[in-house]
Amino acid sequence: MNGNVELLNYIHQNAEMGKNTIGQLIGISEEEEYKKLLQTLLQEYKSIYDRTDKKLKEVNKVAKNINSFSKASTYIMINLKTLTNKTPSHISEMLIQGSTMGIIDLTKKLKEYADADQEILALANQLLKLEQNNVEECKKFLQ
Repeated sequence: MNGNVELLNYIHQNAEMGKNTIGQLIGISEEEEYKKLLQTLLQEYKSIYDRTDKKLKEVNKVAKNINSFSKASTYIMINLKTLTNKTPSHISEMLIQGSTMGIIDLTKKLKEYADADQEILALANQLLKLEQNNVEECKKFLQ
């Protein structure tokens, strides 16, 4: 597998995790204003997810989605962490932690695959900016 496909799959999985997590949190959140922010984030993750899926198909590759165990464990962890506290502040703290991990990992991947196709690097940078923006938007809800 070449570097372009590896990076595309990484972006795809990262966007899938964001999409799944935000989708779950929309169902958990109880404040409408906060749900609007989450809906906006969900659309952005979906856009990147769909674009990476399309790009992988263009090069005749099947997207590698997140494995079932990771999906299930993330789902359970989110439910446990929000069982007693569903406030926007608490959910934002969780999202900030996740986005910060995403920022670190994406930054490393961008350096590792610096010679990748420009369109793929642009997708990676778009995802990086999304993660950075998530942190800033979520900070507004911390208390």
